[in-house]
Amino acid sequence: MSSRNKRNTCSSLTIALIVLLVLITVVAATFIYLFFAKAEKASTAESIPPEEPTSYYQIGAGRADCTGPIADVPLMGYANPEQTAAGLHTRLYSRAFIVADPSSSKRVVFVTADIGMVSQKLRLEVLKRLKSKYGDVYRQDNVVLSGTHTHSGPAGYFQYTLCLITSKGYIKPSINALINGIIKSIDIAHNNMKAGRIFLNKGEVEGSNINRSPYSYLQNPQGERARYKSNTDKELVLLKMVDLDGHNIGTLSWFAVHPVSMNNTNHLVSSDNMGYASYLFEQEKNTGSLTGEGPFVAAFASSNLGDVSSNTMGPHCVNTGETCDNPESTCPVGGPSMCMSAGPGKDMFESTAIIGQHVYNKAKELSRTASREIKGPVNFAHQWVNMTSVTVEFNSTHSGHTCKPALGYSFAAGTTDGVGAFNFTQGTIEGDPFWDAVRDMLLGEPSNETQDCHHPKPILFSTGEMTKPLPWHPEIVDVQILTIGTLAIAAVPGEFTTMSGRRLREAVKHELESTGSLKNVDVVISGLCNVYTHYITTYEEYQVQRYEAASTIYGPHTLSAYIQQFKGLAKAIAEDSVDQLPKGPEPPNFSDKQLISLLFPNPVDKTPANTSFGDVLIDVQRSYRPGDIAEVTFVSGNPRNSVVSLAGGTFLTVEKYENDTGNWIVMYNDASWDTRLYWNKARNGYSNVTVSWHIPHTAELGMYKVRHFGHFKTLKFLKPVFTPYEGSSSPFEVRK
Repeated sequence: MSSRNKRNTCSSLTIALIVLLVLITVVAATFIYLFFAKAEKASTAESIPPEEPTSYYQIGAGRADCTGPIADVPLMGYANPEQTAAGLHTRLYSRAFIVADPSSSKRVVFVTADIGMVSQKLRLEVLKRLKSKYGDVYRQDNVVLSGTHTHSGPAGYFQYTLCLITSKGYIKPSINALINGIIKSIDIAHNNMKAGRIFLNKGEVEGSNINRSPYSYLQNPQGERARYKSNTDKELVLLKMVDLDGHNIGTLSWFAVHPVSMNNTNHLVSSDNMGYASYLFEQEKNTGSLTGEGPFVAAFASSNLGDVSSNTMGPHCVNTGETCDNPESTCPVGGPSMCMSAGPGKDMFESTAIIGQHVYNKAKELSRTASREIKGPVNFAHQWVNMTSVTVEFNSTHSGHTCKPALGYSFAAGTTDGVGAFNFTQGTIEGDPFWDAVRDMLLGEPSNETQDCHHPKPILFSTGEMTKPLPWHPEIVDVQILTIGTLAIAAVPGEFTTMSGRRLREAVKHELESTGSLKNVDVVISGLCNVYTHYITTYEEYQVQRYEAASTIYGPHTLSAYIQQFKGLAKAIAEDSVDQLPKGPEPPNFSDKQLISLLFPNPVDKTPANTSFGDVLIDVQRSYRPGDIAEVTFVSGNPRNSVVSLAGGTFLTVEKYENDTGNWIVMYNDASWDTRLYWNKARNGYSNVTVSWHIPHTAELGMYKVRHFGHFKTLKFLKPVFTPYEGSSSPFEVRK
């Protein structure tokens, strides 16, 4: 072979070796990349046990704004006619979760919204909208709507007269915002469904709730009380939902506490302590997103909170400082109107933050450590029940029955979380001749049958016998259970007290496990669902007639009736005979024309001389430090004008100047915990807005400005026209 051929052979061999080396390098690099990419991906997912091939559900979660009007409307919860909205603390959200069983066609929807409670009108309108959009996919039997029970959300979404009176009637902007928000949250959850897994965890939250009617609780049998270490339920139950790669979809938690940290002097729309817990969890998981944005959804739903307060310092006489934790919740000087609860913070904002932080901390821990997976079929059962005529079978020889709705004297006393009027007293078991005469003259005397049925409650309002202009209370009530594997959600239409909830949980658990098809069932009480029927006490608690008992509207056997109804649902699920359950009598859905509104249209907006809407009246300072409060006041229109246009939007932004790009970047909006909007109303259509930014210690240093957005009202051919405006503060510096 010639030297040239040898060189060619060597050259070919060299080239082949080089190509082989390159290929080996590429393959190795690919394996290394895939290994580290997988490791990085695994590091972003929380540690969960490996899944079995079929142990998953289809899961979706969604969140949407449902705030509604933030000015000139009553706030729902304390029934205080002077407590009308005048600004915004935090936005309100509807959070929806859908869980579907891949092995069947069954799915369930659970929605918890930042509102006082779900009304029957709201539920019926949501179901109507769902049917028009999805057909028979989402129905009254597989959809639960629950309220967090914030007392600082807009009122006006009821159809029964009692709540219409305290809400200034039927307020369409309020209910439309709720319907739209709930539907949108369900839409988002529906469109985001993916294969995933659900884990359950439980843990106790300390220092976050107390029993506000301990005297009532003590009426329960001593042997029953001895089974529990506290007169409130401290346990938080959490569902952690992840996709098949372990990435978070959302969490759904239940905890028994009244969201009343924001008290009855508050005029800002607020999601209160449970909303703050959601805010903290969602901000942590949705890194880099503004409040209310991002895919992770964290919901904190209500439970058996009827006698449970978040005002952990307990009741004290505001005029003397001494305790008033007595059966009547009254003070030596000033009577019951002086006995109020507060805490744990120095003001209601700090108290809201403390309770919300406690709940969030526990939920975060439970989410991190959740390892018990829920498996099994999805099921549900629902009935409508006429709660005014339920016969309760105690045993083979004794029975009782429910009553037409009525409210007792102690209903007017309110609670230590929000006292009533005219010095009515909790624990009243005898009527008063003066107030009886006033009642009889204005509303009519209760029948002997109703008085006997409600004994020992002295009746102040015999609402079941009051039907004008519309019935004062519902007769037809939803009872409903959802099951996801070994988890059962008992959707109750009101506020169960601690012991009432415990009894219902036990009864449902026993019935679901009776056939052996389900074992180790966890039952959660989900409060304020589907229709509002006030409180549900035990029979023993009812006898001493504190506020919760006086507000148990169907009489002393209300709890027994609910237990009987829920046991029937649970039995049907356990025996796979849900299709044999009678549907029950459908509730009325009164038309908008039948529902009166007592809220007058707001006047045309006006500006002071030589000013325009959005002009700055009081500007910011030139510089602030973290921990300071930056404030600016603008000429404004009535925020009611913006309820539709700014749904899902914002009334304000706090923006930071970026030197590199020369752009202003939105850092905070009106859903942020650190911002507040105060609306200051004057006469004849004049008003202004003050935006406050409580500069957090985590705020980046630099140049900022505050902007405000709104709409002003004019009339054109006697029809209202809403025109957008905006304003901006001067730039200011946040420095060390």
